[in-house]
Amino acid sequence: MGIKFSSAIGLFGCVVALFCSLQPVMAAENARGVYLLGFRGPVTGILAPPGTYLQNNTYFYGGEAKANVDIPDAGRLLVSPKASAVLEVPIGIWVSDRTIAGGNFAILAGLPFGYFRVSASAELDLAPLPIRLSGRVEDDAFLMGDPILVPTIGWHAGNFHWTLSGLVNVPVGDYSTSRLANVAFNRWAFDVTGAATWLDPLRGWEVSAAAGFTFNGENPDTDYTTGTEFHFEGAIMRYSPGGFSIGVAGFHYEQVTGDSGAGARLGEFKGRVSGIGPVFGFAFNVRQTPITGNIRWYHEFNVENRLEGDAGYLTINVPL
Repeated sequence: MGIKFSSAIGLFGCVVALFCSLQPVMAAENARGVYLLGFRGPVTGILAPPGTYLQNNTYFYGGEAKANVDIPDAGRLLVSPKASAVLEVPIGIWVSDRTIAGGNFAILAGLPFGYFRVSASAELDLAPLPIRLSGRVEDDAFLMGDPILVPTIGWHAGNFHWTLSGLVNVPVGDYSTSRLANVAFNRWAFDVTGAATWLDPLRGWEVSAAAGFTFNGENPDTDYTTGTEFHFEGAIMRYSPGGFSIGVAGFHYEQVTGDSGAGARLGEFKGRVSGIGPVFGFAFNVRQTPITGNIRWYHEFNVENRLEGDAGYLTINVPL
């Protein structure tokens, strides 16, 4: 049964308010997770020797999506969100010479910040009226995110290395429900990840993999709880004598439980995405200080209820 035109205008206003937060058609609140997909790349299973280090990660992302949602007794809503980001994620690393269960203990602490831009357009085709309502919103900002703490234990056995890490997202960053663009998440989140690396320095080959789960708390300002998320990353690298390396890296993400809470107005959404791309590594000295790092690029595919685009990283490691 159709609806009156005046009611349709009111309904569309509600729809615009919903899609402004990108929650109605994307899985995970605002289509983002605390864990940056593709963050772990080459040598991810190797914990550095005891000491203090600085790792800086420059993260780039651009993606978009199109989604159709049926509005009961109203019509069909077409939503087209887009997002782009340039973030800095500096991480301080302290590796102790003391051992736990035979492995070295380390603590990592980071504070992401940077530029985030979000835009979205919506079209509502009324049923059965031959009327289409449309609207568009956009927002961009340079903001501080939530600090993260990552306790880690690392083990070594010849060419084989592995780590077990936990991650805590502390919701004290710059967040506001009045903004469409937020770097912070305004929710507690906990992640546990296991990683392993096989590295043969004589043959010049490396194989690394990491897998983990992210458990999300509720955002108290939106009553939205993102479902439990699974992530897997891997890399295969070939090293040259000159300190350079080349390889391929990839990731897969899948929600194992749906979103919930009063803020998940259209029910349980689950997201999925995969990505793959090249990696270029480098290692050199600056006044006898070793500098290592890599450049990674991922193209996303196999997407469901997520943005689809491209992500890139520039990672640099420096011992202090």
